[in-house]
Amino acid sequence: MGGERGCYKVGGAMKYDIVIIGSGPAGQKAAIAASKLGKRVAIIERNFRGMGGVCLHKGTIPSKTMREAILYLTGYRHRDVYSKWYRRKRRITMQDLRLKLADVAEHELEIIHDQLERNGVEVFIGEAKFVSPHEVEVDCETGRKVLFGDYILVATGTKPSRPPHIPFDGETIFDSDEIIDLKQIPRSMIVVGGGVIGIEYAIMFATLGVEVTVLDGRERLLEFCDREIIDALIHHARSLGMVFRMGEEVVGIERFSDSMAAVQTESGKRLVADSVLYTVGRVGDADELNFQAAGLEPDERGRLWCNEEHQTWVPHIYGAGDIVGFPALASVSMEQGRRVVCNAFNEPFEAFDLMPYGLFTIPEISMVGKTEQQLTDAHIPYEVGAARYREIARGQISGDRDGMLKILFHRETLKILGIHAIGEAATEIVHIGQTVMSFGGTIEYFRNAVFNYPTMAECYKVAAFDAFEKMSLDRLFEESKLTKISIDAALNPVAEEQPAESDEEETVEV
Repeated sequence: MGGERGCYKVGGAMKYDIVIIGSGPAGQKAAIAASKLGKRVAIIERNFRGMGGVCLHKGTIPSKTMREAILYLTGYRHRDVYSKWYRRKRRITMQDLRLKLADVAEHELEIIHDQLERNGVEVFIGEAKFVSPHEVEVDCETGRKVLFGDYILVATGTKPSRPPHIPFDGETIFDSDEIIDLKQIPRSMIVVGGGVIGIEYAIMFATLGVEVTVLDGRERLLEFCDREIIDALIHHARSLGMVFRMGEEVVGIERFSDSMAAVQTESGKRLVADSVLYTVGRVGDADELNFQAAGLEPDERGRLWCNEEHQTWVPHIYGAGDIVGFPALASVSMEQGRRVVCNAFNEPFEAFDLMPYGLFTIPEISMVGKTEQQLTDAHIPYEVGAARYREIARGQISGDRDGMLKILFHRETLKILGIHAIGEAATEIVHIGQTVMSFGGTIEYFRNAVFNYPTMAECYKVAAFDAFEKMSLDRLFEESKLTKISIDAALNPVAEEQPAESDEEETVEV
């Protein structure tokens, strides 16, 4: 690592076609894409074990691995199928939840190292900082090295926001990076912040039997999602005993006794629990990068502004991944990294607008395309075809009777406008709708297609039948209006016009 294979120097700096800062999803994919174009590529990561970034070590992979462990150990997926006879572990510990994590992380780490090595990507381990718009200094174990890049990609990701007035201790009051290292599962938890990360962890711990209260300053949770889907999620969360306090601003958090914390709200409420998870936003993880030397200025949350091609206002410096802001999804970050390379080296790149969103709550949620609210606001005539998991044989088999799939489509052209799902395999089956949408498909495709039986994918066909039934009722209504008009015309014929009588006296010739 940190070698100089095939590299030449410019003014004492090792020269590369592109220097990438950060080895998360955006950085990895950008490095491999550039290497496959025959470019000299360097990638910088703080430490060897940190390859893969937050996604692998603190975010996506750990949280989803923990979620899977919770579903397995609690018997969640089989609770309705086997009722009181389903088996579950009597006492679940944090060590149980972390058991699989090490194996998954180690395997993914090996894949990343292997891919970078096979593609000839130079890896430098150490803290990076700009020394000029084209040069990045790396403080490696073997000494300081300066890398010159014709292009530079900043893909350092984000870290949890940690306001100085919050007394984080990693045990009673902690952020989302620290939660996987808890020594034990608390009896109660207050989650401050109802964003994606907060809700995912809140429902995970509620599934374990923890008393969870969610505080958020907004009036609605996850506003970018379909309202009916989120209402279904909240209904399920409340069935687990979760409490939601919306529109509540937190003004203070303090620890008291050895293992208790109190949260004070602006409205005067004080809530007490064994633990507090603080998940109010994330900030760019680039404090030491010395952006000023490159002519860059991050915003108040440490994020970089980029145009549609992910160029910053310094044209040869790009940004990708979470550091550029919403949607901050690993899947999107990967495409952003590839897009940067294609743009920098004048390679064709076909932008794909239909990005799916996946929320690994319990139950999981996924969507692609427009929501009902967006279509309503845009005055687009649409209809909804819906399928409930309880109508699907596979839903009965898996024990998920509360899940659902919604297809939004144009009432006149029948084109698919949006797909929204909640329940088992929602993040998988959404891709069927995504594919059909990308080819301009209509609701008719799902009515006519044959799906394996029994599968969750069959929801698409059931939803399509539901859609056409609604459309047929609508046509019946229109026909009834026309029929009524024709009957009224028959009963009340319009009299033929008669010539108007003259006021003048008739003259008779003799």
